Amino acid sequence: MSKPLVSVVIPTYKRPDKLRRATRSVADQTYPNIELIVVDDHSPQPAADTLATESFDDLDLVCLRHEENRGANQARNTGIRKAEGEYIALLDDDDDWRPEKISRQVEVFENSDDEVGVVYTGCEYDYGDYTRDVIFTCEGDVTEDLLVGKSFGEFSTLMVRTDVVFEAGLPDERFPSWQDREWLIRLSQHTEFRVIRELLTRRHCPEGEERISNNYTEKRDVSFPLLVEKHRDLAKSHGRKYERAFLASLLFILGQEALRNRFYGDARKQLLKSVYYYPFHTDRLVYALVALGGRLSYEPARLAVRTLHAISNGTVTE
Repeated sequence: MSKPLVSVVIPTYKRPDKLRRATRSVADQTYPNIELIVVDDHSPQPAADTLATESFDDLDLVCLRHEENRGANQARNTGIRKAEGEYIALLDDDDDWRPEKISRQVEVFENSDDEVGVVYTGCEYDYGDYTRDVIFTCEGDVTEDLLVGKSFGEFSTLMVRTDVVFEAGLPDERFPSWQDREWLIRLSQHTEFRVIRELLTRRHCPEGEERISNNYTEKRDVSFPLLVEKHRDLAKSHGRKYERAFLASLLFILGQEALRNRFYGDARKQLLKSVYYYPFHTDRLVYALVALGGRLSYEPARLAVRTLHAISNGTVTE
């Protein structure tokens, strides 16, 4: 029997070297039936030119190009609409995969019942001078897990059944950040999740590099209020505990981002509000205490965490 087609979608903008690495990790997959859709969001050097000198053997590669820069979510959705596979796997252009990732995800799908529409993997986060390995654990009906802020993989860890994508809707193009978290909440209302507890995805997150996820002010002023508007009623429908935990989890992430971007006043406010809404997580209280001292307390704490990760390089289960 022929293997089901998997459509891999890579949105890209102005990162030719990283795009080559990402596409090479797709070409190196052990799974035999993949179409690769690269969507160039109007890069100065067209993606088709970047990849013209690469050899991908039998990989079915399609390069699409926006006539103007429209943003990562629009590029991602252009690729999803073009996809013809039974499953869709998403890969950001600065991430890459272990060779067996697609094969393992299809295997899980093929051995699961029809209730399963999302399979995601563990992830290695490469920060340049240290790495952090995360094995996720949430699966099944995960809506409540998402609402209370439990850890899930980002776009690059996911494979989604195509029919579920169109039941839940495409990623919301209004979000400058948190698109993956918002989309996961909607997907969870239509299907069950399965997790592969293996480090099959690698994300490259060097400090100081410009990434969508690093833009604190957009997250605070656009993504946060929009996510609350879209899903607070859903959280409330599960009970007041979930409404408060939902707000607390978003405020906690905002507070962490504020600290990393040296918005110390904002960090104190967001983290203390997070503790107020849901005071049952010790780590959030610790972050709030660290934020109280601003730079004088945050910088030593950040250095200590980096040192511990560099020494241990252990795998974290979340």
